[in-house]
Amino acid sequence: MTSACPQCGDASPGDQVCGACLAHPPAYDATIAAWRYDFPLDRLVQALKYGNRLALAAWFAEALAARLDERRVDLVVPLPLHARRLRERGFNQAMEIARRLRKPAGTPPAPNVLVRSADTAAQTGLSNEARKRNVRNAFIATQSLDGLRVALVDDVMTTGATLDAAARALKNAGAIHVENWVVARAVRND
Repeated sequence: MTSACPQCGDASPGDQVCGACLAHPPAYDATIAAWRYDFPLDRLVQALKYGNRLALAAWFAEALAARLDERRVDLVVPLPLHARRLRERGFNQAMEIARRLRKPAGTPPAPNVLVRSADTAAQTGLSNEARKRNVRNAFIATQSLDGLRVALVDDVMTTGATLDAAARALKNAGAIHVENWVVARAVRND
């Protein structure tokens, strides 16, 4: 990845917090991405997500783990799918990546800590504001997370709206720090 905002992972000169995060701080505290979401990686992510190429999850997890250094968290939470979408797809790509993360997490994924309670429309093709509205209140934490540091795992971060909504639910349950661990980050082409 090129220089990136440490909070949202979008392009930012000198790895400084970007203007968007300064103006409207997201609920999450940091973002770590293995790669930029661009060709040919975008095709590989889609092959995992829509083509059932589950073997890619191990490769994605290995690349992501290499970027995590010695990060310490108490819980690794794969971003949940709504039950309907999980039935349709047959697996959760975030869970497949999270369960293969060995280093440095040292903790197995906690898939039941967060649930997607709302069956929202797909985010693809929606504007930034529509994405935020679409996932507002879509997640619920199922237990107290008082004082815990949580990593949210997902395949792609586009605008950050979904991860922001999930982080907000985790913080409402008491998490003191939430960071995103994503395989790929889409960046603006300003």
